[in-house]
This record gives sequence, C-alpha cells and structure tokens, in this order.
Amino acid sequence: MKQLIQNLKTGETVLEDVPVPQAGRGQILIRTNCSLVSLGTERMLVEFSKANLLQKARQQPDKVRQVLDKIRTDGLMPTLEAVFKKLDEPLPLGYCNVGRVDEITDSLKCEILSFKRGDRVVSNGPHAEYVRVPENLCATIPDNVTDEEAAFTVVGAIGLQGVRLCQPTFGETIVVIGLGLIGLITVQILKANGCRVVGIDIDSEKLNLSKTWGVVTINPKESDGVAAVMQLTGGVGADGVIITASAKADDIVSQAARMSRKRGRIILVGVVGLNLSRAEFYEKELTFQVSCSYGPGRYDEGYEQKGQDYPIGFVRWTEKRNFEAVLQAISAGQLDVKSLITQRVKLEDFEQVYGNMGKSGAIASILVYPEGNVSTNDNEFTKIERIVRVTEKDFKGVTGTIGIVGAGNFTKMTVLPALKKCGAPISYISSANGLSGTHLAKKYGIVNSTTDYLGILADHGVGLVMITTRHNLHARMVVECLKAGKNVFVEKPLTLNLEELNAVRDAYQSGNSALTVGFNRRFSPHIQAIKKALGDQPGPINLMATMNAGAIPANVWVHDMEVGGGRIIGEACHYLDLLMYLAGSPIEAVCMNAMGTDPKGNTDNASILLRFANGSNGVVNYFANGNKGYSKERVEVYSQGRTVVMDNFRRTEAFGVSGFKGLKTSIDKGHFAQFKLLTDRLQNGGGALIPFADIENVTMASFACIESLMIGGWIKINRVEYSKGKAYG
Repeated sequence: MKQLIQNLKTGETVLEDVPVPQAGRGQILIRTNCSLVSLGTERMLVEFSKANLLQKARQQPDKVRQVLDKIRTDGLMPTLEAVFKKLDEPLPLGYCNVGRVDEITDSLKCEILSFKRGDRVVSNGPHAEYVRVPENLCATIPDNVTDEEAAFTVVGAIGLQGVRLCQPTFGETIVVIGLGLIGLITVQILKANGCRVVGIDIDSEKLNLSKTWGVVTINPKESDGVAAVMQLTGGVGADGVIITASAKADDIVSQAARMSRKRGRIILVGVVGLNLSRAEFYEKELTFQVSCSYGPGRYDEGYEQKGQDYPIGFVRWTEKRNFEAVLQAISAGQLDVKSLITQRVKLEDFEQVYGNMGKSGAIASILVYPEGNVSTNDNEFTKIERIVRVTEKDFKGVTGTIGIVGAGNFTKMTVLPALKKCGAPISYISSANGLSGTHLAKKYGIVNSTTDYLGILADHGVGLVMITTRHNLHARMVVECLKAGKNVFVEKPLTLNLEELNAVRDAYQSGNSALTVGFNRRFSPHIQAIKKALGDQPGPINLMATMNAGAIPANVWVHDMEVGGGRIIGEACHYLDLLMYLAGSPIEAVCMNAMGTDPKGNTDNASILLRFANGSNGVVNYFANGNKGYSKERVEVYSQGRTVVMDNFRRTEAFGVSGFKGLKTSIDKGHFAQFKLLTDRLQNGGGALIPFADIENVTMASFACIESLMIGGWIKINRVEYSKGKAYG
C-alpha cells in the first residue's frame, strides 16, 4: 500500500510503499476513501523537517537539554549517533481519515463490536491506503454525510473541544484568533451555541467567508484588534477568547488578555509563544487553559488502546463522542464544511499540496484515493499485501537467515547496528504498522518488510527469529517460534508470569531449538574481565549492582504490569542475571523492599537482596530517582581481599587482584559480542548462548521479587509444582 511520510532529516515528503498493517485486538482495519490535509499542523511538521540542525534545536530547547544530559552520561559520539537516528525516523502525516471497515478483531470491551465490515467510518488514521485504528478513535458516518464532509470530523473535534473548555453561554461574546481550518469550524460551532462571535485573521478570503456565517471580523492589518473588541463590547471585553492561530510570537496571548473582560476565559488550541504577562492576567483574574486535541481520552492508553470508555454520567464528551457530535452537526446542516474545500488532489499527486504548503492560499485540501478503495462489494476488494520486498539479496551459502519481529527503538538503536557490524544475513523485519519496519529494511538492506510475523515462521530459510516487541507479546511469540522449529532470541524479559513461563518451558523441552534471552551485560568485555579475574568457581562473594535508571512517565507502557511487567521484571532482571553469572551459582532466595509507605508491584525504586546457592550474597539497587549526571550503572565485587568496581561499562578498576590492571573502553554493554556469537552459531552450529536453567532461574527470581514485596519477606526459588502454577517453596 501507499503511505505519505515526512523525513525529519532530509525534509522530503515521500509516498512510501509499505505492507498493509494488521488490526490488533480492539482495532479495525480501514481501507481509505479520502483524507483531509490539516494544512496548519502538517505545514509545521514539514517546515520543521526542512530546517537545519541549529534551527531545529532552537525550536525544541527541551530536547537540547536532554541531549546535553545524555552527552554527560553516554559520551558525545553515542549521543550524536542517537540524535541522527532519531531524526532519520519516518513521520506519518495526517490524522483525518475516511474509509470503509475491511477487517475487525475481537473487541476489548464487553459489548458487541461497534462496527461491521463495509461500514463507512471516520478515524484519526494517517494518509495511507489502509489504516488500523482502535475502536475509540473511530465513528460511524451518517448516510447523508459525504466522505469529503466526514473528513473534517477529527479536525472539527479539535475545535469543538476548545469550545467545550471555553464553556460559552447564549449571548456571550467569544473571540476566535486565527481563522485557519480549525478556526473556521470553531466560529461555526460558537454561532450554533448562540454566541456573538468575533473572528480575527489577516486573510481577507477567510474573513469574508466568516462573514457569511454572521461572524464579526477584524483584520489586524487594518485595525487594532484589542480596541475593536473593546469598542464592540462597550468597553467590557470579550467573555472568552479561543486561540486557534499558529505563531511563535508571544503577543497573541497578550492581545487575548487585553481584549478579555474581568475573569474572562482564554483557551489555547493552536501553537503560540507562551511568555505570559503576570500583570495582564493578575489584574483581570483571567483563566488560561490549553486544549488537548480531540477531548478526554486523548493519550490515555487505557481509553485509546484498551477500549476502556469513560462513563457518560461522569465524562459526557470523550474524543469519540466529540467525533460523533461533529458528524451530527454536519448531518443536521449546523456545520458547513463543504465551503472550506478549496483543493482536491489524487494521492499520487500529493506534491501539489505539500510542494507549496502555506503559499497556495488553500483552506482545506482533500486527498482522493484510488477508486478501488470505495467499493462495498467484498469480491472487488484487492488482495491485501502484508509483505513488501524492499531489497534484492542472494543468501546462497548461508545456513540460515534472521527474521526480526519488532521495529522499535531497541531494534533501531542497538540490534540492527550490531547485526550490520556482524554481517548478519537478515531476510525479514516485522513491524505492527509496516512503516518503521520498511524504513529500517531500506536503511540496513533487509530483504522483506512485513506486518505478519507468522509469514517469517513459514519461511524454511529463516533459522533464527529475534523478538524485540513489547513485553506482553514475548511469551506467545517465543512459543510459536519454538513450535515452528526456529531458534529464538528474545529481548528480556522472557515472560511476565508463571503461566507464560510454563508454556515456554514446555515448548522448549518439546523441541530441539535454541532459546536465548537478551541478557547482554554478561557478554560485556568489562564483565568478562571480572569473571576471568574471579574464576568460574569464585566461592562465596559479595556483589552489589546499582542501576541509576532514571524516571519514566507513569503513563508509559513499561509500568503497566500486564503489558510491560513493571521495571523490576522488565529491566532489573538484567542485574539478577548479571550477579548470578558473576557468582557462578543460581539464585536461591530473594527479598525486595521498595521506597514509599505503600509500594506497588510496578515500583521503580527498590533494593533487592539475593542469596545464591553457593553462599554468595548480592544486592541490586534499582533507582529511578537519581540524578542523570551520575553514572547509570555500577557493579562492585568483594572477594577474598579483592575488590573490583565497574563504572557504567566504560571503566573497570581492580584492587588486590593480581595481574589485573583495569579496563577502559567506550560504553560497551555487550550487545555486539552477544549478537556476534548468535550470528556465528546460526551459521556454524551451536546451542543457546545462555543455559535455559539460568534463564529460568532469573525469570522466576524476578517474579519472586514482586511476591516478596507483597508479603514483606524472603521468597525461596525452586521448581516445585510447576503444573499447578507454583514456583516458590
């Protein structure tokens, strides 16, 4: 299929060939009929991508601070590499999509699915021939509303949410600053609410259009906007001001404050400078609020991705219900969007819109998709292609190729650079949306990009499958790969619970495939040097590892125990494995304490005590509340009058260790060594890099950490009564 993307690094707008995405649980797959170009929002993205590095930095000072912090901890070159890779990501354009439902998966909600195949729907999907969208971000289109009219639904919901926050009442004077697409819809909604509406813009065409709806218009080039509003309201000022303009200057908010009455309301929908004057707001006791996109539910993963609706008695207008309200207004003739359409362009002629964005004078541009996309006859739907051949490559003489499942940051920043350096033969990369996988396939010479990873399992030429998806998918995919006879590498954690671990163990023991978990740190040259100094059987030793992990926002999926498993199971497991490896002995018992008076299982500030079978002791400190300027990772070993300290995988010092002078490198956490070993064994034979008993022990220990926190005591690790779901004795 074709999808429109923006390259932030080169500034190019490209129509890319990508595989059709698969609808996940609670999602629908939509075949697009048309989509609306949001000229204001998309122009900002295009202009930003065309700016040079210095200009980009000036526009995002908060990102610059993050870069400086990373330089202090990781060094200059790794940081610059990460920045350039981030800028190289393709950015999907568009969020106003109309089409027909093509595929439906099981709903996450208890009620019957809201949609059926063939339904005309609107969604916030991008400019692509197919889009997959969660149910709560879609709405059914009334029969008397055309596709082109429906394309205004999502952008209309942005204006509607701004109006709802303003809380206008009948007869109030509301000013709308900026009569772009959202502004022109906003003034109509306000008129429908019985308000006296004032529109401010410098575009005479938009002002004239607004006049036809009964809007009082002001052109700042011809008159003082503040004075005009004060005169219009008899010196009282506007009851509310909704800013839908996009500008870098701070004077727009200042003008809004000066034209407002005492205790007036200012709502920001657009993007403007925000250096507020305290005096202007203080003297009038003004309220200022920023509107968040389409309404309540936006950026809430529970609502958008898991289908958890807000009760209508408590949240009357969610983003989905705002979509429906806009569609109803169009259907009833209360909202005129036809007159806003100034340009209709075929998808393949997208450059007519994006080539001179902001200069054409267009208000709304509609992208029209191929005729086959509008059919309602099942037999006329074209075959869905979920594999796209990106490069031509011959793997003659290769024992087995690699298929990668997952195209997120870890794959992009760590896996693929290491595999490229190893010369690994990669035949597939699978991604959920098809876009990220296709981009990486082009960059790293991967033959196929797909959105159906089961196709990788069906290819007999694939010898190793690498899984780097979200944590909740690991266990199921590992089991499927093992049953298909594939060797498997899965990024940590292996599983999120005992039931999943049992299923993986059964699949592993039933076949002959190798299974490796990405506990890369044991392969670092620093850890290898320490291991060599200690010997394979060091006897009872004391070990301490500190992870200055840094905070991750609470709404990130990693904290979700069902999806990410929390940071202890999801990330601290690295150090459970590392200390077990250095001790040369399995973990026998754990006891975890976490910060706070009522810590939860998804804590990210905890200390874990470890007791090993050979009498060694270990402590893992996993903290998210430290300073980024301090080293991120540190390991200390105490044994028989010897002390070894490893600092951030850059420097290792030894005290009292004969013949060991220390080690200095750039940051090396063992990723390359790990993937080099994997690649060599794929071609030359050999088992898993880490014994399954070690993987099993660490996985059980990570679960025991959470159990220990809940009961407030030590938990022993054993394999008693696995079939009954028990693992602790």
